[in-house]
Order: sequence, then C-alpha cells, then structure tokens
Amino acid sequence: MTFVDQLKKGSFERPFFIIKEGCVQYTPREADPVFDALEPVVRGLGLSLVEAHVSRHRGSVQIRVVIYKGGGGEGLPHGAVGVDDCSRVHRAIIPRLELAFPGGDIYLEVSSPGVERLIKDGAEFAHYIGRGLRCYRTDTGIWESGVLRAADAEKITLQGKGGTIDLDLNIIAKAKLDHSAE
Repeated sequence: MTFVDQLKKGSFERPFFIIKEGCVQYTPREADPVFDALEPVVRGLGLSLVEAHVSRHRGSVQIRVVIYKGGGGEGLPHGAVGVDDCSRVHRAIIPRLELAFPGGDIYLEVSSPGVERLIKDGAEFAHYIGRGLRCYRTDTGIWESGVLRAADAEKITLQGKGGTIDLDLNIIAKAKLDHSAE
C-alpha cells in the first residue's frame, strides 16, 4: 500500500499519547508512514521531525507536526526553533500532503516542542540528547533530573548532580524537558 493510499484510508494514525501500563513506551518510527514520508524532507532542512499527527474532521485533514533544531547524536546543531524554521518546513511539506489529499481541505500546523515538552513516546528521547530532562519514576515515586546523555529503545542515561543514572523506559511514568537541569 502506498503512502497516499494509507493516508486516504487512515490506517496510519497512531495514538497521540502512548502509555503502556503507566509507563513510557518506545514505538519505532518505521511503524508510521506519515512520519517516514515527511522525515527526510524535514531532515533536508537541517531539522528533526519529533512528531507527526494526522486527524480527520468533517471532510478536512488536520496535520500537526512538531520539529526540533538538533538531533542529539545525529549531528544536527541544537538551537531554538523559530517562526522562520516553522514556515520553511510548512512550505516544504505542504506539496507532499496536497498530493496525498488532492482537492482536500488541509490544515497544517508546524510547531516547536516547547519549553517544557511532555515526552509522548520513548522514540523522542534521542532528539533531546544533551538537553535537560525530568523523569517521574514509578519504582521510587520521585522525579529524577539531569542532562540526557544517551537513549535507546530500552533505557535512557541522565547525568545529574549526584552522578550518572540509567532509567529503563518501563519505570518512567512521565518525562519532560527541563531547561533548569542544563
């Protein structure tokens, strides 16, 4: 099935917030054809695609895209996402979406992750390597803060004031960016 067929059928939609048994779940990005189709375009602009969410409302299609300047270990420089970045991404991906929905009413929203973004999927951690992070642990009931040093499909590594700590994704109930930890 092609990208256009999947878009028209609506078989690509992923949950907006993924929690499994109260913990953050890692969802491989290969499972999302919308993300796969838009990610190379965004990467070509020197940005990272963090999230792509598509929903249908009364004959129109709403697409929300979150971009980030920097990709941790991916070699992209960190920095603030500005209005110019959002408009460049909008102009670059709207033609691809118009091909997928010919004659359709498309609403595209492009934004930055925000200052205190709530991490919605374990796959997002890789985008924020080198940035401050706070994680609520289900095993101890406390918040751990520190700079994110590493992330994979099973765990993250934080460098805090007390040293380095590894946290399995299955014990993280919530995680959000925390610039005070940098």
